[in-house]
Amino acid sequence: MNRLSRRTFVLGGVAAAGAVVAPLQSASAAVPYPFQLGVASGEPDASSVVLWTRLAPSPLNADGQGGMANADVAVDWQVSATSTFASLVASGTVTARYAAAHSVHVVAGGLQPDAEYYYRFRAQGHISPVGRTRTAPAAGTLGRDFVMAFASCAHYESGYYTAYRRMADDRPDLILHLGDYIYEDAATSGSLRQHAGAEIVSLADYRRRYAQYKSDPDLQAAHAIAPWLVVPDDHEVENNFAGMTRADNSPALTTAQWTARRTAAYQAYYENMPLRPANANNGNSIPLYRRVQWGQLAVFHMLDTRQFRNDQACGDGWKVCADADLATRSLPGTAQEAWLLDGLGQHLAKWDVIGQQVFFARQFDASGASNMDAWDGYRASRARIQQGWVDRGVRNPLVLTGDVHASWANNLKADYANASSPVIGTELVCTSITSGGNGTADTAIPNAATNPHLKFYSNRRGYVRTTITPAQVTADFRGVASVTEHGAAATTLKSFAILDGRPGLQSI
Repeated sequence: MNRLSRRTFVLGGVAAAGAVVAPLQSASAAVPYPFQLGVASGEPDASSVVLWTRLAPSPLNADGQGGMANADVAVDWQVSATSTFASLVASGTVTARYAAAHSVHVVAGGLQPDAEYYYRFRAQGHISPVGRTRTAPAAGTLGRDFVMAFASCAHYESGYYTAYRRMADDRPDLILHLGDYIYEDAATSGSLRQHAGAEIVSLADYRRRYAQYKSDPDLQAAHAIAPWLVVPDDHEVENNFAGMTRADNSPALTTAQWTARRTAAYQAYYENMPLRPANANNGNSIPLYRRVQWGQLAVFHMLDTRQFRNDQACGDGWKVCADADLATRSLPGTAQEAWLLDGLGQHLAKWDVIGQQVFFARQFDASGASNMDAWDGYRASRARIQQGWVDRGVRNPLVLTGDVHASWANNLKADYANASSPVIGTELVCTSITSGGNGTADTAIPNAATNPHLKFYSNRRGYVRTTITPAQVTADFRGVASVTEHGAAATTLKSFAILDGRPGLQSI
């Protein structure tokens, strides 16, 4: 009875987000329901999309295997143009391997461009929830106008995932997650919801933590409603790490143990995200910076600002630090800088969208201090990228950012020290899903006097919803009043337009 109730609850939650759930097949009562973590899709192109699920009838088992036996399992998958699955456009069988925590990554191909599809899985006599996904427009075409939402920073203990549910209610065509999908810290006494176990270090730890987060029905709804593009930040591994350098030695680890921790973290990240096989981890690294084309309308340059960065200058934190200006310092690393500028120079689409993790625009306080973990700690690197897109004549550079647990909208300047310097790009910063708790109604822009290019701030939790057309990008900053009370409504706190060929924010 408990298993049936849980299954009904999960399926009902996804249906409320817009996906229609097909009837369950008969299932053996002796085999527990394995789709407790829901379904997801991602990485769409014009003819294919990645379909994901992970079998885990008991998600919080300490061994990280979710209650699955040490055996591989056959999983059937289906794609249909209708939610009734009256006919199939693609189907097959894939093996969910014990060695990969019974996760599957199906590249469903042969699909039509710019089209909506539904998908589901079957395993061990049970059928999964139904997900909704879509493909990108064909090369050289603009396709339909589309809605893209982006989010970051979802600390499980800090509150309910209402913002994910409201994002699902919007039925976007694409969702970007810009990092801190999970947090690595131990359970905190008295928190609204508690992490399972101590700070995560081993592969089993990371797998269980993802399973705990993915058990949340609001997160499942957001995954089931649209394909995702994902990049991690620091908490998917460890707070404020930089390349192979840790922020501190807590917990105490040898070099070999730290390397093993990174390896475990990136393996679990791949296992739990709808990524293509080309993005699978290789030891303690994972190839995640990539370009995703959305016809001729937009190209998404997804960055990795953790694996290849130099260590934070002057010991991290907010500092006045001359070393932050050193030309040898890079946030994405020199190879990724070159890759990004090469892609920007190809003029692949109307809008060049850079999905990345940390605050991009300059933000100095009155003393001249700035955040060494953000691009302000790597100022020459930022200058090379900004000047690079100017030199290449990039028409519409748009930077999307997470990390800072507040909403911001920023004009990007050729020279931040010169108030009359031209605006050369735009940055939209999403707040957190839950991290930082409820927040406040504060909208006073911090450090506004020393940073006149910062145009909007909100301390509410939520996400950003964008509508992208050939003529403009409209950005709606969406906020929820509370994350400690489940089910709060979302409201639009502020909207901006960015016009084609005119970088910068137009208030609407």
